[in-house]
Amino acid sequence: MLRIGKEVANNVLKRRKGVEILLCGSRGVSFAAAVEKKETPIMPQMPSFDYTPQPYNGPSLDEILQKRKLYLGPSMFYFYDKPLNIVEGKMQYLFDEDGRRYLDAFGGIVTVSCGHCHPEVVDAIVKQTKLLQHTTTIYLNHAVAEFAEALAAKMPGNLKVVFFTNSGTESNELATTMARLYTGNHDMISVRNSYHGSSATTMGMTGQSKWKYNVVQNGVHHAMNPDPYRGVFGSDGEKYAKDVQDIIEFGTSGRVAGFIAEPIQGVGGAVEMAPGYLQPVYESIRKAGGVCISDEVQTAFGRLGSHYWGFETQGVIPDIVTMAKGIGNGLPLGAVVTTPEIAQVLTQRCHFNTFGGNPVCSAGGHAVLKVLDKEKRQEHCAVVGSYLINRLRELQDKYEIIGDVRGKGLMIGVELVTDRVSKTPAKEETAIVFEKMKDLGVLVGKGGMYGNVFRIKPPMCFTKEDSDFLVEVMDLALSKL
Repeated sequence: MLRIGKEVANNVLKRRKGVEILLCGSRGVSFAAAVEKKETPIMPQMPSFDYTPQPYNGPSLDEILQKRKLYLGPSMFYFYDKPLNIVEGKMQYLFDEDGRRYLDAFGGIVTVSCGHCHPEVVDAIVKQTKLLQHTTTIYLNHAVAEFAEALAAKMPGNLKVVFFTNSGTESNELATTMARLYTGNHDMISVRNSYHGSSATTMGMTGQSKWKYNVVQNGVHHAMNPDPYRGVFGSDGEKYAKDVQDIIEFGTSGRVAGFIAEPIQGVGGAVEMAPGYLQPVYESIRKAGGVCISDEVQTAFGRLGSHYWGFETQGVIPDIVTMAKGIGNGLPLGAVVTTPEIAQVLTQRCHFNTFGGNPVCSAGGHAVLKVLDKEKRQEHCAVVGSYLINRLRELQDKYEIIGDVRGKGLMIGVELVTDRVSKTPAKEETAIVFEKMKDLGVLVGKGGMYGNVFRIKPPMCFTKEDSDFLVEVMDLALSKL
């Protein structure tokens, strides 16, 4: 057995290229030795997982990084001072080139819903790929029709017509186009601190400067963010809603195309809407001739636990719903669902999508819906999410630097501040803890306008045992500040 001392390690046995390796703690005390000596292991222990990754014989991290610098766009960024070379994934875990296991608490930016390489989703994709990979919608195929039927069955009210796309940006772009065509109006209203995509139109609706290039983004107004933690009105949703009415009256002709918002802001740092916000906003928008769009790219499919769709937490039914990410469990797949009346406007011209609804993505997306139902993932997210939030709030009681713990189900934010009264963002400290948690085996996201919010949005198969490990790792990392 080859014994390797590393500063941080999983303290579990692994295999790579036929060599059994025992990763040890920073003091050179292995888990096995600690048990033998009846000592308490120094490092938090990752839950056991009956899976052995395949040996990796591909390019090294350094080789890949060099090629990325040479051939991929310089705007592409990566996490961590020393980036990870992730080569394999299984359910809620990822493996690097050395076979080291990490707990994935970010799910590929809230994209992996069922779990990495879920066998039923993989089987559906492989089966369809071997049969028919691509035709486009100019021909009939059962896969896209059956997927659309299954997705429409999940929607409330008259939201029954589905358009498939390839991403969240594309979904929000299409939804905005339909809103403007249907209403005959141009002005859109979104919310500050939001994120809706990277095209010119969706960039315009995004409410954070760091995601917006200096290109034409006209016809968009940004309302006050109904943020219970940082907002001026606290948790009073009706007061925030009045700002939308003021924008209609003072910033537009009095007629608008629509309103778009995320039920819980994703990139913005898992910010929940103040209770009672959307109902008066939807009333104002509809009175002004507009339609209401719910951006469910990150909040859909039961992730919030209490509801299948994020908009349901506010007791409203939108006119258009956009989605992506979790709908495909990693496939490039998005969708827009709306009413027959609104959908009709696209018949004014030819509307076509080469890849939207292709047989492979349709088969995979349909399998995702089936798996989430079969494994009761919405209920699971409610139980595990509540448990994890409570454990994180215990940490908040222990560490003054944790200003806020928020979210629903498995869409959680932990905001770090240098002072709880002024709420000054602890950006530098967040970066330190972020790196340390990776070293200890936990991958979380980082976001918010100031980069001081941990985004915890794992695959929906995440367990209570995983939650305990995450909290123990965060506890240890915070204790080192």
